Amino acid sequence: MAKKSSIEKNKNRAKLAVRYAAKRERLKAVATDKSAPMEERFAANLKLAEMPRNGAKIRIRNRCELTGRPRGVYRKFKLSRIALRDLGTSGQIPGIVKSSW
Repeated sequence: MAKKSSIEKNKNRAKLAVRYAAKRERLKAVATDKSAPMEERFAANLKLAEMPRNGAKIRIRNRCELTGRPRGVYRKFKLSRIALRDLGTSGQIPGIVKSSW
């Protein structure tokens, strides 16, 4: 089980990313627009730099919904490989069968 603080920190990052997504997208569009004046693009870059870092979508870490494990997470199930195997073995995920030969 991951630390509660790291799980909560990741949840807060997700909330911030949703909150600042539209503003960040607008500023990025202005900053990358080659037809806009240089001063306007520079001002947009400065405003982007002033925004909170945790508001960026890239800083959200995929974590297991059950355990909070940050590595080996399947996106489709939002579970780590370990949790997925446990649930699959106990028959709680339809269509998943542990292989045996």
